[in-house]
Amino acid sequence: MEQQPVLEMRGIHKQFPGVKALSNVDFRLFSGEVHALMGENGAGKSSLIKVLTGVYSIDQGAVKLSNQPVSLKSPLEAQEAGISTVYQEVNLCTNLTVAENIFIGREPRRFGRILWKQMNRNADKLLKDRMQLNIDVTLPLHAYSVAIQQLIAIARALSISAKVLILDEPTSSLDANEVKQLFSIMQTLKQDGLAILFVTHFLDQVYEISDRITILRNGNLVGEYMAKDLPKLELVSQMIGKDLTQLEKLPSKSASEQFEGNEIIAEAKQAARKGAIEPFDLKLRKGEVIGLAGLLGSGRTETARLFFGADALDQGTVRMSKANQHIQSPRKAIEHGVAFCSENRKTEGILDELTVRENIIVALQSTRGWYKPLSRKKQNEIAEHYIQLLNINPPHTEQLIKNLSGGNQQKVLLARWLLTQPKLLILDEPTRGIDVGAKTEIQRLVLDLSAKGMSVLFISSELEEVLRVSHRIAVLRDRRKIKEISDQEMTEHSIMKTIAGG
Repeated sequence: MEQQPVLEMRGIHKQFPGVKALSNVDFRLFSGEVHALMGENGAGKSSLIKVLTGVYSIDQGAVKLSNQPVSLKSPLEAQEAGISTVYQEVNLCTNLTVAENIFIGREPRRFGRILWKQMNRNADKLLKDRMQLNIDVTLPLHAYSVAIQQLIAIARALSISAKVLILDEPTSSLDANEVKQLFSIMQTLKQDGLAILFVTHFLDQVYEISDRITILRNGNLVGEYMAKDLPKLELVSQMIGKDLTQLEKLPSKSASEQFEGNEIIAEAKQAARKGAIEPFDLKLRKGEVIGLAGLLGSGRTETARLFFGADALDQGTVRMSKANQHIQSPRKAIEHGVAFCSENRKTEGILDELTVRENIIVALQSTRGWYKPLSRKKQNEIAEHYIQLLNINPPHTEQLIKNLSGGNQQKVLLARWLLTQPKLLILDEPTRGIDVGAKTEIQRLVLDLSAKGMSVLFISSELEEVLRVSHRIAVLRDRRKIKEISDQEMTEHSIMKTIAGG
């Protein structure tokens, strides 16, 4: 007899004004397995999770948990039923201790008073027994890395007696060793009988850890497959509904030596910030894409922030060459044609209570000043143009940006900065957490902008992506720029060897 799923969703429909998020979707999850939920941005993954966890109500369909019908009205009800979620952005309180974060709202008490020692003991035992994590639980959460915080968030989920654990992009901010540690813990939890729903855009990770895969596209179910029976190429084709080889064709790159005589747009000379990046030199020429390669913590983002004036220099200079203006603040940077798409789109990018239209025009309106407002008609024309240009989905100017998928939010941010017609565009992890199709669209856009004379500073944790779009790569290690590599010698092996110190 076939094993009964611990979770079963049947015929799920969910609609928002102008958007059909889910249409007749089925999903099942078995105890003791990792089940990957795959699809492009906007495919319906987040909507399915939010329906499952009570964030959204179901328009039509049914959910069973342990073969019993359930109707979950809130995330709290979902938790009480045994469904716990750990999100991509760790939603814990960094000023509280590790133990407080694990047991917040459920602290052991006696006569109304919190039993602090018992709570610390319980937290310590949970982390050691279930997470193989030996840390001081009395320290504040901010004392630990993002990777450790992610594991603590999982420990909190487990402490609520979870039957189902949902991991939404848990590896997007982790390096290779941290991913390995997380996967080791997931394997242990799987052997303990936990059902794990795993959402990621890293295809290699899907095949490394997953037993089963469900694919969504445009709010519809494509199919459920055993991971061992689904070739990677077929998975990608099913996700995007296109042949991958056609999708991945990018415009041809110019050779790096063609830029040597070009105008220098921006230049750093012995620029440094204590604790962030050691003194470095870097010239950005017109139309050239410069990649920054290095491991997490190598100083890539810190370098980008100095070019935008987001962080103050301790020594050296960063200046726009033609205007001979030092970049000392984001306002100055924008005035002189620098645009910056931060890696943290949630807190440093999108204005989540505003519409797509408002998010697109905000930077342009800022440069014009609030006494020269753009007419509503002009705003709509601009927004509609960029929605079409960047294939933003759903294509509605008045949709709240917070209702868009991560990849489409990223495209809105790109539209915002492209509208200012910058001379230098800084892209820090522009494809993190977005699907294969959207990644290729952004890569194609970068090369198109380069061909039109825009300089681009491009950062990505995926080395293959940096190689695909860059004319020259600056390699960083331990907060130091250690080498510049031109396209004649740019290979994954040469860059990895440089990063490793070989």
